[in-house]
Amino acid sequence: MVEEKIGVVTHFFNHINVAAIKITNGELNVGDTIHIKGAHTNFSQPVDSMEIDQESIEKAKPGDEIGIKVKKRVREHDDVFKE
Repeated sequence: MVEEKIGVVTHFFNHINVAAIKITNGELNVGDTIHIKGAHTNFSQPVDSMEIDQESIEKAKPGDEIGIKVKKRVREHDDVFKE
């Protein structure tokens, strides 16, 4: 299966396990599965919800900076792929 790089982690909010992700390519929808990969990070998870400025959204497009609750720690500059 070919993964498409759709963005990069710009920040991680440790106390609430939320990754800030800048979408650079393609679209991301609620229900899609993402794969976050970096020097110390490598896991996949479904996207249950996304937010922009505390507003729930269903779809993110290039240029959007979104927040997604993640199941593990991520780091700035980790790559985000859509499976």
